[in-house]
Amino acid sequence: MSPDHRRAERVAEGIREVVARFLTEGVKDPRIVGLVTVTGVDVTRDLRHARIYVTVLGDDAAHTSTLEGLASLAAHLRPLVARSLRLRLAPEIEFRQDETAAHATRIESLLARLRDEREERAEASPPSDEDAGD
Repeated sequence: MSPDHRRAERVAEGIREVVARFLTEGVKDPRIVGLVTVTGVDVTRDLRHARIYVTVLGDDAAHTSTLEGLASLAAHLRPLVARSLRLRLAPEIEFRQDETAAHATRIESLLARLRDEREERAEASPPSDEDAGD
């Protein structure tokens, strides 16, 4: 693993901590109405762009409102991140909804449906000749 890659990972983790702390302690934007959790951060190797993944607890209106509020906070967060992590240039910050939980839920429901269908077929099929001989 190259040193640049490790540095990007360290900076990403630092950004995650700074943003999460800010969201729990210092956010005053009225559009941020849902409970926001920072689930991950991807930073480019040149440290110029950071994509912050968040989950928002609430309905669709809360999601939309909160993501709009976070987008407007991005410019305010840049200098805070730079100061906290002692970076000469702060990365451009972009917030994105983390869809991992939704994908996991969908996969789990599909697997459960397949399991139920398989059990129904097993119950509906007549016993085979091998089962009768035992």
